[in-house]
Amino acid sequence: MENNDTTSPKPKWYSIREAAEYLEVGEPTLYRWMREGKITYRKVGDSTRFWREDLDSVMQVFHSEKNLEQAREVCQVCRHPELVEGRVRGAGLVYFAPKKTRFWTLKDSFVGTTARMCTRCGAISWFGDTGKLSKLRVQPHSDEGSGGPASESE
Repeated sequence: MENNDTTSPKPKWYSIREAAEYLEVGEPTLYRWMREGKITYRKVGDSTRFWREDLDSVMQVFHSEKNLEQAREVCQVCRHPELVEGRVRGAGLVYFAPKKTRFWTLKDSFVGTTARMCTRCGAISWFGDTGKLSKLRVQPHSDEGSGGPASESE
């Protein structure tokens, strides 16, 4: 009989009190979020219920630059901290070329890349030079019709 419980897990329903405790906010805050449509909830008769996924989706993550640098220092697959830096090579250096770049620039549009390989699982993480990419990118408020019909052949 225990196998039936493991094959069809029931979703955990949270009451308003349990949801407020889980999110570590007050119940009035939860009611306000419900009125403002910031949280998904379900009505079962007169009861208001939440799934854990609903509660987790309310949380937002704001990344800092420090975390970005730390993310490059750990394997993305196995989280091992020892990575060996290097380059990915083909017949020459391998570069990233953005599809759209600024029209008037004296810089080449090739963005240099570096790679790091995990010493434990062998996963390779490939990173581009974000500083150069930001200098080459077309600004979002620029005219999109100024590029003309460009055909790309690969």
